[in-house]
Amino acid sequence: MGKIALQLKATLENVTNLRPVGEDFRWYLKMKCGNCGEISEKWQYIRLMDSVALKGGRGSASMVQKCKLCARENSIEILSSTIKSYNAEDNEKFKTIVEFECRGLEPVDFQPQAGFAAEGVESGTVFSDINLQEKHCPGKIVTLSHYRTGQTMMRRLRSLWGSLKSPISL
Repeated sequence: MGKIALQLKATLENVTNLRPVGEDFRWYLKMKCGNCGEISEKWQYIRLMDSVALKGGRGSASMVQKCKLCARENSIEILSSTIKSYNAEDNEKFKTIVEFECRGLEPVDFQPQAGFAAEGVESGTVFSDINLQEKHCPGKIVTLSHYRTGQTMMRRLRSLWGSLKSPISL
């Protein structure tokens, strides 16, 4: 399958450097089996700090899972060097924030939740543990703070997946 990129697009007001924080950040995904096409019903999370050995000593991955339908063992790895922040200059544009090495598992949906951080553009104030889960931000508007110069908020957060055609270096 190769590499798959997760891209975000948002409207940022007086805020920049939206990013996942720490190796324990949970990427909530729905996965599809590359062999039979079965899509997981429940959200699953993977973390950078998790490392599961692959069968036959072929290395490790962030998640290894056997498909419930076809019983094939599949894996997915978070590529740590590809994790990027979404900044004020990226406003209203899709930007790749992380890439995954997919071996049989393909992410098809992303649900942002807790564990993000951002900074005020002018103030430099750090906003930590931002929860972007929809039930915590109705209408996808997250108000972080009110300043004399206006609100600091994020809204209209959208994501999409893209396949990367570049060759994989091992």
